Amino acid sequence: MTSTDYDIITVGGGLGGASLAKVMAEHGSRVLVIERETEFKDRVRGEAMSPWGVADARRIGILDTLMEAGGHELPRATAYAGQMQIQERDLVATTPDGMPMLAYYHPRAQESLIAAAAKAGAEVRRGAKASLVTPGETPSVVVERNGEKEKLTCRLAVGANGRGSPVRGWGGFAVKHDKDHLLVAGLLFAGMPADEDANRIVFNFEIGHGALLFPQGGGRVRAYTVLQSAASNRFQGAKDVPRFIEDAVGSGMPAELFKGAKAEGPLATFDGADAWVDHPYKDGVALIGDAAASSDPSWGQGLALTTRDVRVLTDELKATDDWDAAGYAYAKEHDRHFGVIHQVSNWMSELFYTVGPEADARRAKALPLIAQDGDRIPDANLGGPDIEVNESMKRRMFGEDGY
Repeated sequence: MTSTDYDIITVGGGLGGASLAKVMAEHGSRVLVIERETEFKDRVRGEAMSPWGVADARRIGILDTLMEAGGHELPRATAYAGQMQIQERDLVATTPDGMPMLAYYHPRAQESLIAAAAKAGAEVRRGAKASLVTPGETPSVVVERNGEKEKLTCRLAVGANGRGSPVRGWGGFAVKHDKDHLLVAGLLFAGMPADEDANRIVFNFEIGHGALLFPQGGGRVRAYTVLQSAASNRFQGAKDVPRFIEDAVGSGMPAELFKGAKAEGPLATFDGADAWVDHPYKDGVALIGDAAASSDPSWGQGLALTTRDVRVLTDELKATDDWDAAGYAYAKEHDRHFGVIHQVSNWMSELFYTVGPEADARRAKALPLIAQDGDRIPDANLGGPDIEVNESMKRRMFGEDGY
């Protein structure tokens, strides 16, 4: 085997990169984590992990770390059409792994995970960036820090630095996109009197908007609004906080929840359309998390997809010394589990967020049937992607199966 500086270099030290580094360092691999930020700061991003992702977090050994970093369990999921409740679900009792949803403050969790990777034996370089990844039989990564460049070799380079990851381009991966449809804006509140045991999602079918709350404990709540994709709908900065609250209330979120609540951190809006690469491994370079596939945050699957990617890739790497074969096996499974989430989330968006007479007629047919039998909606987003999806499932979800 060719001698290398490291077995694995992860570009990015967030949830995906740090978790993978921890798992593989514990397995005995020489791991380097390259992380641009010297201190993780609050940014608008997902902070709620679906139950199937929490199960994978437990399997890869990071759940305790997340809980010690302030993780907050949400054992119930609730949904409303305006003020009318349409779902109340006990997640622990009804999901395959018997897990709750998990909410957490991202910067604190990131600091804890990267510290756990270092404690496991991974080398961590903060304030560093990768300026080039070269694929091949012996991949290399050019690392820049403090004005100096260093070229390092490895057996496997892992792009774990988000939806704008330049590793995708360096690795020769082509990015695919769904067409623009939804926007998602997010903001953290303190002192909000929300139910701390449940998430809450509300829909306003008339305008195709929604709002979501994910309590983090102690009155801290990350709130999101889901909007139609139009420039006028974007919220950015403190000046737009009143408009953000107005839209959330207009979507059906109770106004009293915002009285006395204090906005903390940034307010920003980002595109909801999925972006992904097919088969996120080749020539010694693997992509995980949002670098491999960023899922529409309207349905909150990004964190769970990341823990699944880490579990699958590390399981394959630990099972064989042929890491090229392991990379291909990971990519094949990634395409499967992301494909299920992608398909079901698109169906959900079509049913719940599309506007107009045809969409209203579709809901008038589908929603009464779903109210009678919730299993008409494929349980991928809470139960996980270990199911098969096909057009007959979509017809049943939309009430087009004749029953």
